[in-house]
Amino acid sequence: MSKSGAPRTDAQPEAPARASLVLASLIVVAAVANLNLSVANVALPAIGRAFDSSQTALNLIAVGYSLGLAASVLYLGAVGDRHGRKLLLLLGVALSVPACLLAAYAPTDTVLAGARVLGGLSAGMAYPTTLALITALWSGAGRTKSIALWSALGGGISMLGPVIAGALLERFYWGSVFLVTLPLAVVALVMALLFVPAHANESAEPVDDLGGILSVLLIAGLVLAINFAVVPGEGSLVLGLVVIALAAGAGFVWRQRRAPNPLYDLHIAGRRTFWVAACAGIIVFGSMMGSAFVSQQYLQNVLGYNPVEAGAAILPLAVMMVLVAPRSAKLVETRGARATLLTGYAFLFLAFAWMLLFWGEDSSYWQIGLAYVFIGIGSGFAGTPASHSLTGSVPVRRAGMASGTADLQRDLGGAVMQSVMGVLLTAGYASAFSAAIAASAESKEVSDQVQSELTKSFASAGQVAQQHPQYADQIVAAARQSFLHGDDWAYTVGLAAIALGALLVFFMFPHRDAERELLRRYYAEDSVSAATGIPGGGPRGPDG
Repeated sequence: MSKSGAPRTDAQPEAPARASLVLASLIVVAAVANLNLSVANVALPAIGRAFDSSQTALNLIAVGYSLGLAASVLYLGAVGDRHGRKLLLLLGVALSVPACLLAAYAPTDTVLAGARVLGGLSAGMAYPTTLALITALWSGAGRTKSIALWSALGGGISMLGPVIAGALLERFYWGSVFLVTLPLAVVALVMALLFVPAHANESAEPVDDLGGILSVLLIAGLVLAINFAVVPGEGSLVLGLVVIALAAGAGFVWRQRRAPNPLYDLHIAGRRTFWVAACAGIIVFGSMMGSAFVSQQYLQNVLGYNPVEAGAAILPLAVMMVLVAPRSAKLVETRGARATLLTGYAFLFLAFAWMLLFWGEDSSYWQIGLAYVFIGIGSGFAGTPASHSLTGSVPVRRAGMASGTADLQRDLGGAVMQSVMGVLLTAGYASAFSAAIAASAESKEVSDQVQSELTKSFASAGQVAQQHPQYADQIVAAARQSFLHGDDWAYTVGLAAIALGALLVFFMFPHRDAERELLRRYYAEDSVSAATGIPGGGPRGPDG
């Protein structure tokens, strides 16, 4: 029995041979995905100017990577469990190279959004596999520490993306930010090939391909429907996407209840330490990524930061995540996942309240940096228990399901929260600018076409200001005020999501001793199931 209450088996040692090299290899592979995920945000203003993009197009470029990853992660996690996690990891890293090149040299913003989705698919092969391998190769307290390092360093590296991207944008064109991970991908490929074990407790069960396809349609339909919800004239498209998502969701549940080898074991997913942790993590990581998406545009559009300054501004978040995560692992062991999650949620709530109240048109950097400190502390505390609870609630043969769900926390959470916050930013910006035009003495001189350009996005308003220099100051001032109006809408919904997540954890996640007892019960049940071949292993308690 491990200190955290998760039992070990003789077949699963505390750590693999050459453990430090294996873990370093997995963290470098995860770094490729994390950097690719974060480099786009700081480049969004430059991309908007290059293509005269709408805010909706920028939202899709920002969310495309998370969309590709989130839509594929469950399916590909199961493929790795069955056909070889190392093989899938290597294929994913290799595919990231052409995806980055396509993004860097995309001729239109539509192609760029598609390249980001392709990059997300490559990450869907590699990124979830890193956590699945940690789950399969480590056990007990060693697993908790490895997950903490994986989470902290992965999150910290992802936050370096804006800094590196900002430095590149100062000297090169917008596409240079998508080339930054190419050297790291080569290093990751070599390290994974040399040090990652070829096989680790993989399953002999066939893959539920139908369930995988339905999971892709469900997540893709949901995220795209959110993004197009406020686009004028796209009501039929949104309705169609909603229908696809609902039908795929119903079909997915039906399939998982009847498939002899379900892609997603709903019995395991119904465990309290699993589903509550999954929902909590979705909100934690989604809030972090949504805030980065909005704030990078705020720093450049409203405060006038250059790309390097905007990228560097977020460094306190990365530093605090790396510093706090090891302490989070210790707190999970001593106080349990519930207390650790709630600690993280308290800091995240404070961060969003601070952004809502104190981020304005003339905010100084200490006001900006303090919010990032709060987000880093909150994410550092909450990230480890969210992932730890998922991996501790499943048998090792279902490691792909746990790692896929852990990645869904980050990627579905990021895709949904970025989409929702982006939609609210778009709607709030357009509403405020329309009101400003209506209140202007020159409102009758503004044509419908010009008004459409002004309300499309901040970058588009900047283009109009250049075309009409006599009104440039008024246009830029109105665009800044409108952006602040929109980001207030975005931060408000983020604050509400964090409050709901904290309430869910407070009332539904078990205290430390109850959590450990549940984990012991799940282990016994899974051991019986593995021995008898009967799912669930016999009678189930109220939490199992």
